[in-house]
Amino acid sequence: MIGTDTLTLRSATLADGSVVDVCIGGGTITEVLPAGTAAPGATSTIDLDGDLLLPSCAEPHAHLDKAFLAETVPNPAGDLLGAINAMHAHAASITLEDTIARAERAARLMLRNGVTAIRSHADLTRESGLRNVHALIEVRERLRGLVDIQVCALTGWPTIGPEGAYQRALLRDAIAAGVDLVGGCPHLETDAVAANETLLGIAAEAGLPIDLHTDETLSVDVIALEDLARRVIESGFPHAVTASHCVSLGMQSEARQREVSELVAAAGIHVVALPHTNLFLQGRLHQTGMPRGLTAIRALTAAGVNVAAGADNLQDPFNPVGRGDPLETAGLMIMAAHLLPADAYASVSARARDALGIARNDVAVGSPADLVAIHAHSVREAIAMAPGDRLVLRAGRVIAGQLADDGSRV
Repeated sequence: MIGTDTLTLRSATLADGSVVDVCIGGGTITEVLPAGTAAPGATSTIDLDGDLLLPSCAEPHAHLDKAFLAETVPNPAGDLLGAINAMHAHAASITLEDTIARAERAARLMLRNGVTAIRSHADLTRESGLRNVHALIEVRERLRGLVDIQVCALTGWPTIGPEGAYQRALLRDAIAAGVDLVGGCPHLETDAVAANETLLGIAAEAGLPIDLHTDETLSVDVIALEDLARRVIESGFPHAVTASHCVSLGMQSEARQREVSELVAAAGIHVVALPHTNLFLQGRLHQTGMPRGLTAIRALTAAGVNVAAGADNLQDPFNPVGRGDPLETAGLMIMAAHLLPADAYASVSARARDALGIARNDVAVGSPADLVAIHAHSVREAIAMAPGDRLVLRAGRVIAGQLADDGSRV
């Protein structure tokens, strides 16, 4: 790990193909100059030798508390309900120490792959209590300065009516413990509209943003996203709102997609698409014309909604595979969502940071020096080949990757 006051990255290839020297001071990019023209005198110099230099990525939707449970918590059904039931059945056998260890392992894997900010949901159920919240808060503090971790309390259900009193109290306990966001799954409740109202109310009371698992179903009859957007507009909810999954929107007619997307845009709601898990879990009963299980990305984007992409689950009952690699997510957004490479990378970098409410990190003067250097010549090649040896910088400090003694890339 290298700490520097000033740093020059020489011969970096940018996404537009230009080759430049990037000067960094105080954690910020201070100059971007034609290659070979940066003045000497930096505390440290790294010769990238033409490697691609990109903004580091952000993971807008993870479940660090579940990571690497695929072997010990099997999901033979392979669908969403099967995964949920498997987690409930095994909850008592999962310890705080094990959850911390797996979550930290997952976060460090993402970091090595170029992720410098993560939002992770933490299960909040009768079976797990506050265990997962405490585990992720511990990992958040351990990795502070390396990767920013936002902890979202993923409250179980029901949250509504008298029978939801336990979950509401548990959610308030999680807020007192120090979570960063309020979360939940309205579409799994008996009344998704009432759940939207309840969770938004608790978030407003706590002064926290909200990130809801929304409409994670192929049923065209479930579209609580529309109510969420209307409720945010009408209530003037003052904090950031994210709707993750939004799968059922992709099953609506194009006219309906446009109508709901325009409401979502007016409400300023961020949407996070999650191709890994939804491609695995959704569509098993549709053996003819199998849907992709993704939201209406084209309609949302056309309406002006910020659409980011995340990896969701990592080798657990909800997704038995995954590498903790944003380039894998970007690749799936190309193949399954029909994005072009530049847009796919933006969905896991700039747009993901927008969803997390943190400043963009363009390779430009004044931007945070949160960067990743990859052995590739273009964004398309980087996504296609996903080279493993990446040099990752956070605030101008090398936090992952190898350098030779002379400061050049290995």
